[in-house]
Amino acid sequence: MQHTGVSNEDAITLSREQRKSVRRRSFHLLGKLAAPQKRLLTLTVALVLLSNAARVALPMLIAYAIDHALPALRQGDFAALGIAGGAYILCAILGGVLLGWYINSAAKMSQAMLLDLRLRVFRHTQRLSLEFHENYTSGRIISRQTSDVETLRELLDQGVSELASSCVFILFTLASIFILDWRSGLVICVAAIPLVLLFRWYQKNSEVLYRESRVVSARVISTFVETMTGIRAVKAFRREKSNDEKYTTIAEAYRENSVRSFNLFGILQPGLMLIGNLAVASVLAYGGFRILEGSMAVGVLVALLLASKRVFQPVEGIAMFYSSLQSATAALEKVSGLLEEEPTVVEPEHPKSIETVAGHLEFKDAVFGYGDGPVIMDRFSLDIPAGQTVAVVGQTGAGKSTLAKLIARFYDLRSGTLSLDGVAIEQLSNAELRRHVVMVTQEAFLFSGSVAENIALGRPGASLADIEAAARAVGAHEFIAELPEGYDTDVNKRGGRVSAGQRQLISFARAFLADPAVLILDEATSSLDIPSERAVQRGLQTLLGNRTALIIAHRLSTVQIADRVLVVHDGQIVEDGTPEELIGAEGRFAALHKAWRDSLV
Repeated sequence: MQHTGVSNEDAITLSREQRKSVRRRSFHLLGKLAAPQKRLLTLTVALVLLSNAARVALPMLIAYAIDHALPALRQGDFAALGIAGGAYILCAILGGVLLGWYINSAAKMSQAMLLDLRLRVFRHTQRLSLEFHENYTSGRIISRQTSDVETLRELLDQGVSELASSCVFILFTLASIFILDWRSGLVICVAAIPLVLLFRWYQKNSEVLYRESRVVSARVISTFVETMTGIRAVKAFRREKSNDEKYTTIAEAYRENSVRSFNLFGILQPGLMLIGNLAVASVLAYGGFRILEGSMAVGVLVALLLASKRVFQPVEGIAMFYSSLQSATAALEKVSGLLEEEPTVVEPEHPKSIETVAGHLEFKDAVFGYGDGPVIMDRFSLDIPAGQTVAVVGQTGAGKSTLAKLIARFYDLRSGTLSLDGVAIEQLSNAELRRHVVMVTQEAFLFSGSVAENIALGRPGASLADIEAAARAVGAHEFIAELPEGYDTDVNKRGGRVSAGQRQLISFARAFLADPAVLILDEATSSLDIPSERAVQRGLQTLLGNRTALIIAHRLSTVQIADRVLVVHDGQIVEDGTPEELIGAEGRFAALHKAWRDSLV
């Protein structure tokens, strides 16, 4: 699996080079989100410049009115005051209108970027291989799509627009101060030195805190999701107290992190206010002496005081924004890290196709291990003729499910080949492979919607008659017909709840409707009661006559319908033959079969 920047997704303290890499990756993502919004971005920038220019002109117009228009008025010249007043009103109205237009366009741009980001996260997460999802907890994925994206929403909706407007306003206001009196402008620039140092201190101390915040936030969500998902086990094993202690510890860590963040901000904001007030006082004192000397006009001093006060007002807003920026930057790092993950099972550039699919499977010198872990299958070879029903048995961890995952191409071999009808499965497109190979797992997951819609996932667009035929074949039609609305019953609404065994039968019907060349049942009868299992076995015997089937099961009752039995141990096939042959050979399968027979007595 490819990772960029940081190998450990939950890393909090990073080296300097890692920080640079992560920051480049994060802002590269932000740039890609902004790229489609070039026109709106250009309009927004223009509106920012014009609206702030209009706002900054107000103190300069006041200075003109005091120093020029009022003296002219005493001499009977009303024109200068009228021009100054009219210009002031025009700039005030123009600044407000342009500011409102700017906020509207900035909101449209941010929402378009957020929509793009949400879709990117959802689509990319779906595209990632099973290996990623088995290592990356669902709670962390949910945190990326919810908490982290929501943090970015707050930044893009309010923070970025506020920052852009504030920075432009500060630059324009500072320029107006230099135009009014360059010496006073130097006073303001000197005050900016401790301001920059304070911001630098805050950035250095808050960066790790906010990165830690995203990690702890993900753990809070992950723990909550895990507890609620496994609530039956929690109740069954009376885990409420220990779960409460675990969640309290994590929530307390989140609280402590938040308090430390607020403490840092509690130093930053008062420090900014102090520097701003001292700067304004310095301009007032310096300007007062200049007026006494006669080298500065009163109107200029009034304008300088107004401008100096206004130049520091946005700084407080920037401080508040900077707090959310640090949090959003940490969130952006997590989201960009997720989007940098690459599938380990990739679509072939030039896929091959099988004209007539029979279902012949063959492993040749296959070598496989999960991720960078140890080799599980070493130079493994197996030939399954088309149309053969093969049962795979063995102890837990022997490699049975690994065999199924490889045939379904959830993982790729490290070396060797796995072919379907003579074509290596990694050379088949994902769409074609999914048509030819269908896997039914023990989870029997049902999506929101009706029973018919869930069965039709096997063949989108199938008629109700085809759906019912598939349900009858696996023995599911009877209980479906008894549901409140039959095949139209919503499986997640009251009255539509189905048992674990019934869920499995629906997933069986879904697989049979798909009519694949190869059907894999990965412990798919584990949740069925004896009557349901017998009904399924009758359906299997009818529908698997001309189809290659791989049945992985702990229950040896399922093995009875198999043409061939493979006993797997430590990633290797140690026994291979018909059920009758292996029972008579008195090997591992015979021992398993005897233990199963004894359990029925």
